Amino acid sequence: IGSPGSGKTTVGRIVADKLGMPAYDVDDHLLEPHWGMTVADKLAEVGSSGFVEAEGKALLQCDVSGKVVSLTGSNPMYKEAMDKVSNTGTVVFLDVPNNEILDRLEKMKVNRIVGQGDGMTMSDILKYRQQFYENSYDLRILCEAGETQESIASKVVSAVKSMDNDRGYVSSRGGETIGGSGGRVSLSDAILTGLAPDGGLYVPSSELPKFSIGEMDRLVNLDYRSRALRILERVINPYDVHPSVLANFISKAYNEDNFLCNKIFPIHHLQANQYLIELFHGPTASFKDAALQLMPQLFVEALKQKGLYRKKRFLIVVATSGDTGGAVLDGFSKHAGESGVGVIVLYPEQGVSSVQKRQMLSLAGNNVQVFGVEGDFDKCQSFVKKALKDTSLAEQLRERNNCRLSAANSISWGRLLPQVVYHSSAYLDLVQRGDIQSGEEVDLCIPTGNFGNILAAYYAKRMGIPFRRLICASNSNNAVTQFINTGSYDIRSVQLQRTASPAIDILVSSNLERYLYHISGSTDNVKRWFQQLEQDKHFTIDENILGEIQGTFVAKWCSEDKCKAMIQKTLQNTGYLLDPHTAVAKVVADSFNKKDIPMLIASTAHYSKFAPEVLHFFGYDKKKESLEDQYRKLGKMCKMPVMHANMEACAKLPHVEEKVLKPDYEDFLREINHFAEKLP
Repeated sequence: IGSPGSGKTTVGRIVADKLGMPAYDVDDHLLEPHWGMTVADKLAEVGSSGFVEAEGKALLQCDVSGKVVSLTGSNPMYKEAMDKVSNTGTVVFLDVPNNEILDRLEKMKVNRIVGQGDGMTMSDILKYRQQFYENSYDLRILCEAGETQESIASKVVSAVKSMDNDRGYVSSRGGETIGGSGGRVSLSDAILTGLAPDGGLYVPSSELPKFSIGEMDRLVNLDYRSRALRILERVINPYDVHPSVLANFISKAYNEDNFLCNKIFPIHHLQANQYLIELFHGPTASFKDAALQLMPQLFVEALKQKGLYRKKRFLIVVATSGDTGGAVLDGFSKHAGESGVGVIVLYPEQGVSSVQKRQMLSLAGNNVQVFGVEGDFDKCQSFVKKALKDTSLAEQLRERNNCRLSAANSISWGRLLPQVVYHSSAYLDLVQRGDIQSGEEVDLCIPTGNFGNILAAYYAKRMGIPFRRLICASNSNNAVTQFINTGSYDIRSVQLQRTASPAIDILVSSNLERYLYHISGSTDNVKRWFQQLEQDKHFTIDENILGEIQGTFVAKWCSEDKCKAMIQKTLQNTGYLLDPHTAVAKVVADSFNKKDIPMLIASTAHYSKFAPEVLHFFGYDKKKESLEDQYRKLGKMCKMPVMHANMEACAKLPHVEEKVLKPDYEDFLREINHFAEKLP
């Protein structure tokens, strides 16, 4: 399908030849023989609206199975016929730039097409028709400017084969997947189970699709939602989530009701060659909102696909170093509130900011429970992973409560996918602004703890975004930085340090496992390394693998004093107030910055989430003032960014008493069982 002049007939013939199937053009092989007159004569006889109905009814009477069919440009405007076509085979949309379509139609001396009313320009009718194509396809082929029909046909064949041959998801540790049957693990399977049965993380079984520079150019002038759809539909098989369903989810996730900026994640030119990706405009003021406004919708869709929606209870267990907890609670309450899914959030009782804690506790309700834990984030995360692998717990929950456990940390593949989009979109924004030419390289620096955010950037790079270096920025909890620099992951004699950047106060980086799976190509090695880390707190990789890692990643860490100095210096020089995590990234970015190419820095949270810590850096006593007073003071200190409205509202909420668990897995199990009994 596609606009008139998109090349459907010619591409269809080439595709048919490549696949050894008959080509069938609806205009030539169906309509004119069926009507006994030319298409132009029929249009003159019945008019535009009558023509759409007439050709639609003709298509309903036709058997199109076993053929490569080139539909008319107006066929998708007749829903009943398109429903039949969709149920018969795969619908491929040739998405050709409208300016190119207009040029072709002008050369063909076509000045009017079906549906073009009086006063409508050709451009108007093409834009009007776009909605019908967008609702009808299984696969979109992004056609580059000036791309040959032979090249487009090759893309069609490749896309169809990839869709049909896709083996879904596999474990990073190579063990049996769901049920041990060896069957395809769908996106729904991966999202609902969280961890693979062997303790590994789910990863795609095939290489990620890659965008050419010409295809990326097609995304430059699109808004965030449109970019997100075109990127995610390349990764998500339409058998798993159809593009029309995905488009609806994206529209619900990334809009001005949820985000305080219409660009969703804008970039801000900070100074010289440095640009901040402002990832904090979402409802809970951190980058976690990017994933957790979309992932709950994917979770509910998975329940529906598996016939489990409101038939089986699900309990999601989440470990947070501060930001994930609030974002999970907000996302699931908004987008999965009617599904009966329960959420338990664990946070290190002394390891999150007072504002993060207040935000999480204020979001607790009937289906969500929040617990502090006497321990660090790694203790919380170990509880979650242990629970997900606990077969006796699973059996108990199933028999007593008709309940299953799942995860919403970045160990879930559904959490990582949406993050690929904002890294890609930031690059496209630089192109759109004219700061770089399409295809030019940029560096990207990310504050890193659990390795999820920077792994999403790595996936964006593999999909064709020209990131030169991915720069890992750690605070004093720098196990990942040491690993990237030495090849040795060693936390044997390391104690977690509490810092002003608690979201990266992490020693065991779960998503590193996914990266090492990709880079080593050995599930046996991955299994051995992470079993060693769990048992011995240490593993070392081979020199050749380290060399490959260092070809993409560089890493340094930032002390608390340097973080403080950077916040002060940046405010003085630019009027911009950084949160502590972004300050860590800026310190590290500066150390690698040669100013030869642009440097993107992920600004992962709004400063208001760390108001007491930031004010303390400026010499204020954080214990003497209310949170509202602290926000007023911070707002007067800086020009940018403006105070986050949702955080201002959070400051006015009443105090909620927290419940703290002992650092004992059995204590956590009791709470899981108690909460599961109360789920509706």
